[in-house]
Amino acid sequence: MIVYPEGVFYCHVEADDVAEIVEEHLLKGRIVERLLFKEPLTEETIPSYQDIDFYKKQHRIVLSNCGRINPESIQEYIAAGGYEAAGKALTEMTPEEVIAEVKNAGLRGRGGAGFPTGLKWELTRKTESDKKYLVCNADEGDPGAFMDRSLLEGDPHRIIEGMIIAAYAIGADEGYIYIRAEYPLAIERLELAIEQAQNLGLLGKDILGSGFDFDLHIKKGAGAFVCGEETALMASIEGKRGMPRPKPPFPSVSGLWGKPTNINNVETFANVPYIINYGAEAFNSIGTEKSKGTKVFALTGKINNTGLVEVPMGITLREIIYDIGGGMNQGKKFKAVQTGGPSGGCIPAELLDLKIDYESLQEVGAMMGSGGMVVMDDSTCMVDVARFFLSFTQSESCGKCTPCREGTKRMLEILNRICSGEGREGDLELLEELANHIKETSLCQLGGSAPNPVLSTLLYFRDEYEAHIKDKRCPANVCEGMGAVYVIDENKCVGCGMCARVCPIEAISGKPKEPYRINEDLCISCGACAAKCPVGAISQG
Repeated sequence: MIVYPEGVFYCHVEADDVAEIVEEHLLKGRIVERLLFKEPLTEETIPSYQDIDFYKKQHRIVLSNCGRINPESIQEYIAAGGYEAAGKALTEMTPEEVIAEVKNAGLRGRGGAGFPTGLKWELTRKTESDKKYLVCNADEGDPGAFMDRSLLEGDPHRIIEGMIIAAYAIGADEGYIYIRAEYPLAIERLELAIEQAQNLGLLGKDILGSGFDFDLHIKKGAGAFVCGEETALMASIEGKRGMPRPKPPFPSVSGLWGKPTNINNVETFANVPYIINYGAEAFNSIGTEKSKGTKVFALTGKINNTGLVEVPMGITLREIIYDIGGGMNQGKKFKAVQTGGPSGGCIPAELLDLKIDYESLQEVGAMMGSGGMVVMDDSTCMVDVARFFLSFTQSESCGKCTPCREGTKRMLEILNRICSGEGREGDLELLEELANHIKETSLCQLGGSAPNPVLSTLLYFRDEYEAHIKDKRCPANVCEGMGAVYVIDENKCVGCGMCARVCPIEAISGKPKEPYRINEDLCISCGACAAKCPVGAISQG
């Protein structure tokens, strides 16, 4: 909770705390100290949210209204400058001028591919047709990602305004927001926002007296990850099974029902009002030479400060993880960060000073993706991480093409075997061969990017794979039955022999009333001996 105009930031506020905040702060002007934010490392209390490291390095464009206005009130959105950009575009600019402004701004698609937005609009604009469509891809399905959901719940009118401007630019009179049904609050607020915009003449016929017509619909997705791919998404809107098709033709030529269609994701549309209001120069002054503006990330994992962050392109991983994220929790050591969701890659500690932009991430085997960022510490097994993400994409494969359907299954079988202690020589080379075939021959980007977590972990953490295969050991003690071997502290052992009696492979030897020993070459790290030891003399070495 933030109290304005002071900007006092209260954390972990419960219903029972509200009366105290009203009585002490709002009526008496006294800050409720116990509810203030505390820096994770220093325990220092910080009253103003602007002084908190989590917010200091953020640059909020897309998220500027989230938490500041009532998302269910179009009046509050208008009071904050909402729909001014749409009014400017429709009444003062030609469609070509709108496209030129977006191109000059350098806005690239925030859905992951990073294709220039203005160029995409221009291609659709130039395609002649009696009917054109505009689609917002809100089918957010990456594990640990909640960027689109937060935007749609916190500022739905911003996305609608961006879509109005885009529709005008490409010449579309009808649009769809494709959103997964698991986002009920986002859907509820979008439906309300569309109704409010219609009532004020901001959607429908002759918007703002400009002669431009635009109707907007909501299409609920059934939770298929593959429907984040644009051709599968369009098939789903048409009432067909969500499966990709070969390209070309591209959607800008033949999309929904064979008509020219432009598809952008939620965050891309949310940037458009800022560009039209403040100009291309203001937008492209933020970021790097080839990656302009800001990017929203869902920061999660083993760090002190998790949440939604919006940062300028070009910021380093170190700044995000340590300055904004507050560093690793429980004093553990940073190991890797997964960017781009299940289609992305794992970036190791030695690349902490990497700048975040499209090209830099691709160079190290990762990708921007839609904005998921999962931080891992030294208790994480990277082989298990690769297995988790590949398991996700394998189960989400639509099955249409053989490389993705069969290839990811074979890769997952190998990873399961390695994690269970049954890996063998040649498995790593086979994984790499399969991964490269899948990337080159899959029909869509789900299959084309599915091997990325495996390839990136093989590149940076190959020693962990080799430990699993050659030493039958999981360095992070995560994979069941493959942790470090157990050892007996001779100074604590009382020689009861209970450990030897429960060992399933007879790896423990000794004499009664004398210290027992574990044969490390035989130990399978099952932990039965440690669980049975009455004096706690057994631990993993």
